[in-house]
Formats: sequence, C-alpha cells, structure tokens
Amino acid sequence: MAEKLSINTAGIMAERFGKDTLISLATVDNGEPQVRTVDGYYEDGAFYVLTYALSGKMRQLEKHPRAAVCGEWFTGSGIGENLGYILDEKNAELFTKLREVFAGWYGNGHIVESDRNNIILKIQLTDGILFANGVRYDIDFT
Repeated sequence: MAEKLSINTAGIMAERFGKDTLISLATVDNGEPQVRTVDGYYEDGAFYVLTYALSGKMRQLEKHPRAAVCGEWFTGSGIGENLGYILDEKNAELFTKLREVFAGWYGNGHIVESDRNNIILKIQLTDGILFANGVRYDIDFT
C-alpha cells in the first residue's frame, strides 16, 4: 500500500532530483508509448522541464496529460501541465530557479528566451516507487 510522501522519502527525492538530473519521460501517442530523456528538476512532488511548446511531447500531453518518469531508482506517474512561457510574469520565481539549476547547458542555444514557445513543463506526480538503501517505498503524492 502506498504511503504519503514522508520526511524520509521527501529528503531522498530532493537529494537525487533537486538538481539538473536526466530522467526518462514517457507519454502516449495514438495509444503507443513514447519515451525520451529530458533534463528534469524535482521539487515538492513535481518534476520541472524546460521544453518547446510545439514539441512532440507537448502535443502528446495536450491530448493525454498522463505521463510517467523514471531515473535514479525511481519510477512514477503524474499529470503533465504546460505552465506557459518561461518569461511570463507568473513564472518569474520558478524560472529564476530553473535557469540556475540548468545553468550547465542553459546558455548553449537550446533555449531562446525571446521565443514564446519556450515553456515550463510541470509533471505533478501522483504516485511512485522509490528504492533507497535496500528499501522499497511506494509513494502516494496526492
């Protein structure tokens, strides 16, 4: 039975994913699973990704917002949400943090701040399985 996110599991999640981390992100397209590797950042039960609004993953999430993530001995499910343009005023605080988190690659031309199609994707986790120190944790993020 899944347990709510505890102080222990929250700490493990923050340690593993509270920085620029490669994760697998799965979506569905015409009933078929699609997976890709993205740079993700975890905070308070959600992963954040800087991406392009017209990308395949975003088109797929518009039709079917359910998503799955996997990495570093964690797998989880959640709901993908387009938070909008990276420079939108409502995203200012979050984007400042994400720009710092992703500083290692942010300035390499992948993100063009003047392009309004550069957005923040939030994957709000609903459930997950975390392995740490030989223990399996079934987590309910709701």
